[in-house]
Amino acid sequence: MSIVGVGDYLTKLLREQYGYNVIHVRDAFDMATGRLDRHKAYDFARDKIEKVLEKNPSIELCIDLHRDGVDESIHFVTEVNGKKTAKIMFFNGLSRLASVGEIEYLHNPYREDNLALSMQMKMNAEKYFPGFTRKNYLHAYEYNQSLLPKCMLIEAGAQTNTYEEEINAMEPLAVLINLT
Repeated sequence: MSIVGVGDYLTKLLREQYGYNVIHVRDAFDMATGRLDRHKAYDFARDKIEKVLEKNPSIELCIDLHRDGVDESIHFVTEVNGKKTAKIMFFNGLSRLASVGEIEYLHNPYREDNLALSMQMKMNAEKYFPGFTRKNYLHAYEYNQSLLPKCMLIEAGAQTNTYEEEINAMEPLAVLINLT
């Protein structure tokens, strides 16, 4: 199974347990001409998500769900409600480099909103599910987080986690989303 299946489960939880209307975009954005190519994945995703947002202007939250790529010796796992659970990480794009400042072509008018959202999610996670989250990661680029004031890139475990551990992570994540 893939991270798309993990997203399917998160979608099911948000719909059935919390009553949210969820649109799950299941496209693969890292395949170009039939080959894996991650260089343009955010551009391909942006085109699709902009169309979804245009057709559905009431959307308030956009989640980009990933698995982290780490060394094979690393295993991000904790226990939540008696289940082995992949740890999650909130990932924020800053649209700026320390050496040059703002990256104008990656302008994000929602940077502070997105940072506040991920910090609130982290604080709630520590309160309700201690140890469930890794650090909040800040990176120079934008990662399509300029699409809405509430955009999140979430790393659900890594390629070293089992599918079950990643699925289990969706239950506390759904709680955190509902709290925010």
